[in-house]
Amino acid sequence: MNQKSLIKKFDKQAEKYDKRRKNDPLYRFRKRIFQETAGNVLEVAIGSGLNFPFYRRDIELTGVDFSSEMLKRAAYAAKDYPFQTTLIQNDVERLDLNENSFDTIISSTSFCAYQEPVGVLNKFQKWCKPDGKILMLEHGISENKLLAGMQKMVDPLALKAVGCHQNRNISAIIEKSDVNLIREERYLAGSLYLIWAKPC
Repeated sequence: MNQKSLIKKFDKQAEKYDKRRKNDPLYRFRKRIFQETAGNVLEVAIGSGLNFPFYRRDIELTGVDFSSEMLKRAAYAAKDYPFQTTLIQNDVERLDLNENSFDTIISSTSFCAYQEPVGVLNKFQKWCKPDGKILMLEHGISENKLLAGMQKMVDPLALKAVGCHQNRNISAIIEKSDVNLIREERYLAGSLYLIWAKPC
């Protein structure tokens, strides 16, 4: 799928993501992992700002997204929070940031859409400070064989409809990358991955 088509798909979904701020089905999982966010923070594919409620008041947040419509929602949501927020419209896979710049890097439900997800993790490795942390909440292939089979079947349709892979093995992607896995937790029949990692 070309980049313009993918951006259009996420622009169209911005309103739906914005509504999730009032009734987010992943709220408890976001709370579990993203309360550990600290310092100078980079959130990639920031979307409509669903993770804002879990961030400490004293962070400095840089948010990146390729969707202008998502960023409009994030900018509006950021007004309700005290931390300093800078929003950048760019494609994470093409983004160039200074090395060792961030204390925490956040990704949530974004690895379904990248062309080269291992490459994105290797960017995290460069952008994160040596003593920093990489926190991820991602959906992917289930541990349940029946559900995994269904995910594989619907993957081409989901990719065409919303630009999102359903069958990615997040654990395998982490293993192939340069980052160092600290802890992994799986929920919702193993289809939801919570990842604590750090630079090697």
